[in-house]
Amino acid sequence: MHGKNINLIFGSVLSKNTNMATDQHLVFNPTLSVITIVYNNAKDIDRTVRSVLTQTYNPIEYIIIDGGSTDGTLQQIEPYKSKIHQLVSEPDKGIYDAMNKGLALATGDYILFMNSGDEIYAPDTVTKVFASSPEADIYYGETEMIDSNGENLGRRRHHSPEKFTWRSFKYGMSISHQAIYVKRSIVEPYDLHYQLSADIDWILKAAKKAKNIVNTHQYVAKYLIGGMSKKKHRKSLLERFHIFTKYYGLIPNIVNHTVIAFNLVWYYLKHRRTND
Repeated sequence: MHGKNINLIFGSVLSKNTNMATDQHLVFNPTLSVITIVYNNAKDIDRTVRSVLTQTYNPIEYIIIDGGSTDGTLQQIEPYKSKIHQLVSEPDKGIYDAMNKGLALATGDYILFMNSGDEIYAPDTVTKVFASSPEADIYYGETEMIDSNGENLGRRRHHSPEKFTWRSFKYGMSISHQAIYVKRSIVEPYDLHYQLSADIDWILKAAKKAKNIVNTHQYVAKYLIGGMSKKKHRKSLLERFHIFTKYYGLIPNIVNHTVIAFNLVWYYLKHRRTND
């Protein structure tokens, strides 16, 4: 009789603890601040905005920073204004200055940059990201490359690492900027010393502070090829080399870049594109 009572009590406690754990998981419902930077990109901005506003997740704070577009970009945004929390349109000093404006306005628990032309992968992506684990400092996933027509070009050449730390970029930026959700409390403004690769430095700074980094094991973003870093590729590569040297040291970085160059050539020979 006593054994039966003990089992009943134990079962009740176990059930209660399981329910509490489940309840704790369910109540993890942080606000995500999604920031979109755009300048004269009327062609692509609609896809980006719709990918944010059609998310099944709530709450999302949506912020758009426009650099003073004159090509009809603002007219494309106009139908969605009632669902956009902050819309700023004014000249800036470059993409990272605009991103810093977005950061200054953000009030959410987490930050996600989804710039014009890029897309959140699917309507349920944000829901799945936060359901993967509660209270992470950083969440990340895979990125699909797309062309100017929105056609799928496959996964990025750099696959997301199984376990991400600040050391994971030594052979290249293995997580794209659009595929990383960072807790706002650990982010810093972008370093405007870098004009094309400050996003790498920004992610590495956050990763060094992060104590809990979660791989969501899913596609979370679509990345439009041909951004400013591609148009000014040489300068972008020099900035990246400087950033990686700062974090990993000069000699290790030179050795690592030998590996990066080999992997790039090998991938191109196989696929006839780089998918960076």
